[in-house]
Amino acid sequence: MKLGDYTDFYSSEEHATNCGIMFRGKDNALLPNWKYLPVGYHGRASSIVVSGTPIRRPNGQTRPDDSMPPQFGPSKLMDFELEMAFFVGCPSKLGEPISIEKAQDHIFGMVLMNDWSARDIQKWEYVPLGPFLGKSLGTTISPWIVPMEALEPFLCENVPQDPTPFPYLKHSEPYNFDIHLEVSLLPENAKEATVISKSNFKYMYWTMKQQLTHHTITGCNMNSGDLLASGTISGKTPDSYGSLLELSWKGTKDIPLSDGQTRRFLKDGDEVTLTGYCQGDDYLVGFGTCTGKILKALQL
Repeated sequence: MKLGDYTDFYSSEEHATNCGIMFRGKDNALLPNWKYLPVGYHGRASSIVVSGTPIRRPNGQTRPDDSMPPQFGPSKLMDFELEMAFFVGCPSKLGEPISIEKAQDHIFGMVLMNDWSARDIQKWEYVPLGPFLGKSLGTTISPWIVPMEALEPFLCENVPQDPTPFPYLKHSEPYNFDIHLEVSLLPENAKEATVISKSNFKYMYWTMKQQLTHHTITGCNMNSGDLLASGTISGKTPDSYGSLLELSWKGTKDIPLSDGQTRRFLKDGDEVTLTGYCQGDDYLVGFGTCTGKILKALQL
């Protein structure tokens, strides 16, 4: 694939709720629009890299103390995000939305994705226009695209949606997939990685068909090679959370590793690997691995 444009969604109810509780409180966890449309933003396609490519810790503006002015330097809150993404195969024309009935005809196949995040840079910059430099530092995808035809045996029921979506987003046929996902962390010079999260793609609230249809409802055209990502995939239990932000609950809890170390956010030299597979009766459909290692920030 020649990578085209890149869009990142925010389609796990559990992840969105967790983030909302941490930053706004339980009573205002989900913003009013969240259950009416697949929330998303346009990402940076140029910094999407294949598995195995190191990721440099970014420098940027942060404001660790809200009572003080911002400061500049290396991010101290580096995080991973467990995601999956799909490639657009068949393009669409400018001004012509892709209907929910035809959306799957435009979806070619899926990859694993780690949308690396500098949480402290993100926190300072995202109001009012959303993610920017805290996300554009690098995004890792697995090297093989699994076609949707290979995933058909693993279709499962969609997550119930309340309120009922607008008619242009409504579909009753299943278009969710039972894909087992794991995240492991290997510190530099450690002998063994630790599995720190086990999740599943089937937890997604908004389906890929709904994401694609909503993206084009204004007439925005899709090109072959465009990449649309799920957003962080979290389940209902703490061991299924798809980011360190959630696993450490905003940096307040230690995450134990097999060699006795702990983490709240990523250190230089840490290597994160995502894996995914579908379980058949006597076979697996695998997604390979999505791996990246954090390098020390440049001195500026």
